[in-house]
Amino acid sequence: MSNKIISKIELSVELDDNRVPEKLHWTAQDGGITNEEAKAMMLAVWDSKVKETLRIDLWTKDMPVDEMKVFFHQTLVAMSDTFNRATQDEKMTATMKDFCDYFAEKLELKKT
Repeated sequence: MSNKIISKIELSVELDDNRVPEKLHWTAQDGGITNEEAKAMMLAVWDSKVKETLRIDLWTKDMPVDEMKVFFHQTLVAMSDTFNRATQDEKMTATMKDFCDYFAEKLELKKT
């Protein structure tokens, strides 16, 4: 019989009176993260029963728009990398990376 290891990732959200996030914190003990503050988060989980992605997207009211644009760009790049690792579909990964470059160009995120 093998011993199962359980790894937890915890999220806490502090809301104002209107239920708008003011503070986000996360903990991932296995990753050495304890109660770290964040300004935005995206969580996606796959529900295989209904074949649907369930999502939580949160950002604090003081998250600057310029940082949100960078956050989205970096998330898209990371999703491209994850897609490649999960599928080994090099052609679609290259297409996704092209879009990431286009996204960064249009938002003027790349420094010249």
